[in-house]
Amino acid sequence: MDFKFSAKSLDSKATKVFLCLQDKKLSKPAQDFDASHQGFLKQALDNNRFSGKKNETLVLNAPYDIESPRIILLGLGSEKDISIENLENAGGNIFPLIKGTPDQSLEIIVDDFTLNDLTSREICSRIAYGFLLRSWSFNKYKTKDVEERKIALKSITFLTNEADKAEKLFSSLEQVAAGVFLAREFVSEPPNVLYPASMAERLQDLTKLGIKVEVLGIDELKKLGMGALLGVAQGSIREPKVVVLQWLGADPSEKPVAFIGKGVTFDTGGISLKPSANMWDMKYDMAGSAVVAGLIHALAGRKAKVNAIGVVGLVENMPSGSAQRPSDIVKSMSGQTIEVLDTDAEGRLVLADVLWYTQDRFKPQFMVDLATLTGAIVIALGDYFAGLFSNNNELVDKIKLAGEKTGERVWHMPLDDRFECEIESDIADLKNIVFGRKAGSATAGQFLKRFVNDTPWAHLDIAGMAWAEKDFPTVAKGATAYGVRLLNELVQNYYEKS
Repeated sequence: MDFKFSAKSLDSKATKVFLCLQDKKLSKPAQDFDASHQGFLKQALDNNRFSGKKNETLVLNAPYDIESPRIILLGLGSEKDISIENLENAGGNIFPLIKGTPDQSLEIIVDDFTLNDLTSREICSRIAYGFLLRSWSFNKYKTKDVEERKIALKSITFLTNEADKAEKLFSSLEQVAAGVFLAREFVSEPPNVLYPASMAERLQDLTKLGIKVEVLGIDELKKLGMGALLGVAQGSIREPKVVVLQWLGADPSEKPVAFIGKGVTFDTGGISLKPSANMWDMKYDMAGSAVVAGLIHALAGRKAKVNAIGVVGLVENMPSGSAQRPSDIVKSMSGQTIEVLDTDAEGRLVLADVLWYTQDRFKPQFMVDLATLTGAIVIALGDYFAGLFSNNNELVDKIKLAGEKTGERVWHMPLDDRFECEIESDIADLKNIVFGRKAGSATAGQFLKRFVNDTPWAHLDIAGMAWAEKDFPTVAKGATAYGVRLLNELVQNYYEKS
């Protein structure tokens, strides 16, 4: 699909999209169109419930005297509703309207429309970005009706008086979308296709973007003393990997920022076996690692002026004669010993070693880890917020603001020394679960805090956010890649050098 930005129409036969504010306030181009076509749009507004609220759309068959097959009115809401997030959602809402049509060309008429300090170029680029994000789908294993599923649309043109500037803004967003799509693809793959070695191999492709890729195999992990991660992996025939991604876009003397991802490519629960119902969802227990890969891809793609490190711990958690047992004790890379009372609380064991490795080797400005870590966070926050735990309030504030801007929201959850007694073991330094059902996400965060030393750090529990059970404006049902846009915004706003 080709995205274009132009000061004038490129195709008289294109389906036309006009903007409309709440209370049926048509944009100036829409008013001009209406005046030249005998009040066609006003009559349509009078005969429909569409009022221009955000997330509203109205599809009309075009009047006889123009060549376009359809006219679409795109609701943006009231002026106070206009935000980057809502513009992206508006763009995403267009895609389902076009997907099933034979339309090959689409024109969205913005011209010099500006609102809430957002210029025409920003409005165009964000609507385009939302449309692009929604357009992604994962159909590679479908063998029937392949032609019928293909989208006829070949080009989408934004008419604006700031065409060149809009195109430049969109080109950067396109690179972020490429990172989002990489993450979604990883999360969508079945576990017989995506496992530690195969994911590590695919990550090698990132070298084409100038990213340095380093793969640590089982011998290196043993030498490093990653006993917690290795304990999770020992029940599987798939050997674990730790992959280090480095995008060095700033001066070598600049301390990097670091992102860590849980990459359990399939989680049966191990000996503490999960119930069979819905176990198939556990193919996306590696979503944290996918997001880290997608983020580094995005930063490299847009040539971000920052040094960024991504480290992912890739394991498969399986039951077998060699699997670790409930009550085993493992020694982590930090030297702390962990009593493994539940082999299904494996993500924190993987992250314990990868967090320690990252802070010890790279001495980053901060670390953010992402993990589908606890069911408890889904009970608390559903699928609208990720749980945010941190040892640094400044980092919390920055992440929250980035989340508000992108729509990938977080909710600040507590860490507190009073949780320490819950994770203390009678016979080791700490244990990997707490008894009962209290504070499951917070105690998991408290566990991870033991492995970051004094490095500013945030933990994002994305268990409720990694997979969408229904369509959202910029995300179709399935893998979301939640976190790529959030963390790209964090880096862009606060850590890139101008």
